[in-house]
Amino acid sequence: MIERVRSRAGHKVIELIAGPDAAQRRQQIFDTPGPRWFAQDAPICRVHGDVAMYVGGIRALLLQSLHPVAMTAVAEHSSYRTALWGRVASTSRFISVTTFGTCDDAERAVARVCKVHSHIRGQMPDGTPYRADDPHLLQWVHAAEIDSFLTSYQRFGRGRLSRAEADEYVAQAGTVALRLGAERVPATVSELRETIARFRPELAGSPEAREAVRLLLTAPLSWTARVPYGTLCAVAIASLPLWARRMLGAPRLPVVDDIAIPLAGYGTGMAMVSALRWILTDPRD
Repeated sequence: MIERVRSRAGHKVIELIAGPDAAQRRQQIFDTPGPRWFAQDAPICRVHGDVAMYVGGIRALLLQSLHPVAMTAVAEHSSYRTALWGRVASTSRFISVTTFGTCDDAERAVARVCKVHSHIRGQMPDGTPYRADDPHLLQWVHAAEIDSFLTSYQRFGRGRLSRAEADEYVAQAGTVALRLGAERVPATVSELRETIARFRPELAGSPEAREAVRLLLTAPLSWTARVPYGTLCAVAIASLPLWARRMLGAPRLPVVDDIAIPLAGYGTGMAMVSALRWILTDPRD
């Protein structure tokens, strides 16, 4: 009975975040022969192959949404209000292919994203033009994403990266961002922190960003998946910087706020993700 519930809950959460074809796609990515961009034991493979990525992915979406231009582009050029999880699954697929897939498949994935970005144009409410392939905007999207993945892994991952390994992770992830057209990509953890700080004056909690929070928190799920998914959201929100949570108007989560945050990601927070590791099954196992 317990195993059946565990399997059902894990399947539903994985399907929600990684897409209904996650198992088939995983087999294709890992089993297709050919050279890869990264060695199997590289820091980027350790981080992107851990269950903590489920927390990091939700955190990244929330943090990225704080850039008004990025959020406007998403709101105006995607059906995120009705198909948010399709976008989440697409991002998950891109990260998996570029991290673990063959060089050819990774190159094709990058080319597809660049092609989509090249067609996205628009204007902000004040008339300022924007485009999705703007190197500055891509820098923010990348920095928010990598900061989230690294933070989640270091707090909740199965292992820990040393300082040198963490720098290597940032540098490795940066090579993919450069292929997408990002500029001034950070190559160390220190540079990553500086990049986030440099963007702070550009960030704001727009109505669209707060709606994204609501959509993430109210995903339609069965009761068996609601608890593990709710845990993912709670831990992801708790791991955000306080300034980001305030901008998003993120709800107060008493247990997480009073226990998980003071423990700096350990204790209760670690217990939550350890339970999720059991429920979800690590994708690298």
